[in-house]
Amino acid sequence: MNQTVTKASETDWPTIWAAARERMRRDLGDAVFDAWISSLSLVEFANGEIKIGAPRPFARNWVANQYASRIERALRAEGGEPSSVSIVLAPSKAAAPFAPRAPEPHQNAAPVSRLPAPERERPGEPRRVLNSRMLDPMQTFETFVSGPSNEFGFRAARAVAEGDESGVALLYIHGGFGNGKTHLMNAIALEARKRGRRALLLGAEDFMRQFLGALKYKDTLGFKDELRAADMLLIDDLQHLCRSTYTVSEFLHTLNAFSDLRRKLVIASDKAPAALESLTADVRSRLSGGLVIGLETPDRATRLAILKARAAEYTRRRPDTVMPDEVLEKIADREDASPRDLIGIFTKLAVYADLTKKPMTLEAAAEAAGSAGTPGRKTSIEDIQRKTAEFYKIDLRDFHSALRSRRVARPRQVAMYLSRELTMRSLPEIGRRFGGRDHTTVLHACRRIAELCANDPLFKQEVDFLKQVLGRTN
Repeated sequence: MNQTVTKASETDWPTIWAAARERMRRDLGDAVFDAWISSLSLVEFANGEIKIGAPRPFARNWVANQYASRIERALRAEGGEPSSVSIVLAPSKAAAPFAPRAPEPHQNAAPVSRLPAPERERPGEPRRVLNSRMLDPMQTFETFVSGPSNEFGFRAARAVAEGDESGVALLYIHGGFGNGKTHLMNAIALEARKRGRRALLLGAEDFMRQFLGALKYKDTLGFKDELRAADMLLIDDLQHLCRSTYTVSEFLHTLNAFSDLRRKLVIASDKAPAALESLTADVRSRLSGGLVIGLETPDRATRLAILKARAAEYTRRRPDTVMPDEVLEKIADREDASPRDLIGIFTKLAVYADLTKKPMTLEAAAEAAGSAGTPGRKTSIEDIQRKTAEFYKIDLRDFHSALRSRRVARPRQVAMYLSRELTMRSLPEIGRRFGGRDHTTVLHACRRIAELCANDPLFKQEVDFLKQVLGRTN
């Protein structure tokens, strides 16, 4: 019996733990290790019973569910023979030194070795808070005009915001640009907050930037805790979430965590989950398992209702400016116009009438729309490529080729920059339209052209001229 106790007491658990951590870093990869394992500490070891400390409750629960068996295998692989491994709550400094407690005299059992009690966060110490998107008080359910093209999405969004018991944990809204996705997201967040729930609204780029910042400053657990503290998480423009191992993996963890916590998650994107090529198959499958609803381009009756609602609001604020029904009906005739396009057209005509003090007739509306270009056909990447190739006198096929000479590379960068400026396409999609290039190549091109425009006035004139040409084309 005494021999067994002596052997257990001689096990150098701090050294084994340090070796096990390095083994898990190799096995799991830096991203997962930094996110979940790096902050763990060896808290207590006695008679083979190992207690691993996690700094926050959420991290403790997640590690216990996902990585406890992996930790035990790593300890055994490094020569340890733990009788049990448990994950406990023990916030500590990242670099707390090992200092086993000296054994008390006259003990028959193996001495308990402990690390010093970790220092807890000081009360009042500021915590990093996620930056939620500023909500627009005007984009409510009451101001959203519903019709056959969007009624299902509208009713589902309202039910989620009001806390229905339908069992819809994940609502995924998709549709073309300007069809009302962001309005619904904003309305959901406003309604949820009005009912006392913490609703966190982030753009996909906000999610990505803030997570990578937390990763850089080794504060991923703080990021996760702030994120999971929300009663409802809303992520807009998911198509802008770049396909990187870190961000996509963390996004999948977030989906699973909110499902486990039985909290609401609302996603908006320009495409259905299956069409989001920037995401991995497991994420697309996970999103497809929610309630997926598409918002279509509104029919004429809905378009007219949107315009009348906006006209009534504008006249309330500017009583001298009245938009006749015949003008509104003419605008509503644009079959390919999204709600955002309609509002843009209306705003321009209303401001024109307000500033010129002319009564708004069909003739005045045509004059106002004239050369300044009421939104019609949208600029496409193909338009940009064709005009840029003509301007720089290169073959259109060069944009898709592997040629890297300055004669081709610079016009290609200009076309990528204009595609980002003049269209709503994501970086990955622009890259695919330029010979299957990576999104980082597009981002580099945009930054390079912006830098040249800032430092070279003649080059800026070239880019501005192309913008004007593309504007006149449309």
